[in-house]
Amino acid sequence: MKRFFTLLLGEGFRVFFLIAVLFALVALSLWLAAYFGGLALLPERLPPTDWHAHELVFGYGGAALAGFFLTAVPNWTGAKAARHLYIGTAAAIWLSARMAVFFIDFLPIGVVSLLALSFAPFLGAKIALQLIRKPKLQNLVFLIFLAAFWTGDLLVQLDWLDLPAGDAATGLRVGLLALVSMIIVLGGRVAPAFTRNAMHRAGIEKDMPSDPQIFTPLAIAAGLVLPLSELVFGDSWWTGSVMILSGGFVLLRGLKWHTRFQWTQPILWTLHLSYGAVGLGLLLWGGALMGIGDDVAALHFLAIGGVGGMTVSVMSRASLGHAGRPLVAPGGVALAYLLLPCGALLRWAGGWIGGAAYVPLVLLSGLIWCLAFALVAAAFWPILTSPRPPRAPVGPPPVK
Repeated sequence: MKRFFTLLLGEGFRVFFLIAVLFALVALSLWLAAYFGGLALLPERLPPTDWHAHELVFGYGGAALAGFFLTAVPNWTGAKAARHLYIGTAAAIWLSARMAVFFIDFLPIGVVSLLALSFAPFLGAKIALQLIRKPKLQNLVFLIFLAAFWTGDLLVQLDWLDLPAGDAATGLRVGLLALVSMIIVLGGRVAPAFTRNAMHRAGIEKDMPSDPQIFTPLAIAAGLVLPLSELVFGDSWWTGSVMILSGGFVLLRGLKWHTRFQWTQPILWTLHLSYGAVGLGLLLWGGALMGIGDDVAALHFLAIGGVGGMTVSVMSRASLGHAGRPLVAPGGVALAYLLLPCGALLRWAGGWIGGAAYVPLVLLSGLIWCLAFALVAAAFWPILTSPRPPRAPVGPPPVK
């Protein structure tokens, strides 16, 4: 057992990616049981939908962010990776927050809020110290996004504390848009780069994905404005305009990366598909704020297909690479890549059509989410809980 935890806490991606996918499965399963089955499995103080929204944005999203940043930032800067003690403490803070929210009926609300708001600053302080070694705007901007993410949860907690400044609905949307902002910037970095690297390995040197330099500052600008617009202007025509412009930019950028090669490997096309889902989700949400469509349906499309799809895509790619495995998505994970956009479409259709179609479509979407994360968890477990396989020996070329 000691060896197991030593391995699991030895690298940030191991424990946080594992608890992220397990939590995504458990949290949505509990919500389905409570919302559709009437089972009293969730706290009475919070409606099932409020609990489910908060925990998937700040619980699942926070774990996915931690696993990525604790792994990527040392590679960006050359800083020492986090040690076992830090990773274990961060995981304990994250788990304490999840338990506190779940048992909110039995705890002082101030204690719940304190635990819920502790994780992002603890993570942010660590990555800030690492980023200072090689301060670059394109990396430092993630600290701003993380601050926006924390601000969203602050609004939720102030609402739960019945304080005037609280606004849970706005806070949840700010938190979601902060995750989207990180994906716009990060996805714009990794999707074309991973595709080009795979094409080089395959010996293909033409028709490479194109990503003009101007797209990087535009992505950062879109990422900064999205959560800020929701925070300041709420669900207004201004926020809707920002979403439409940002969504159009994301789709245009994704088209510039297009190459036939990406569709030959699931671990590549899922990045492109998920990035496109972010763009489409922003268009749908922005359109809804302009009076076209349902905003709740649109934000669920963005959350499931865009955030869910991209986090699974990046987590699987990072897990395979850093665990020393071939960069080929296991069959179950590749199926999950397809299931998540399907679930997003069904959830959007349920809100758009409404009426008698709402319940079966939303239920089916939730079941698809659970199936996708069950497949990912089953594939991730042996990868994340086993040591890196030994590298193949490098010797002289064979004598002909």
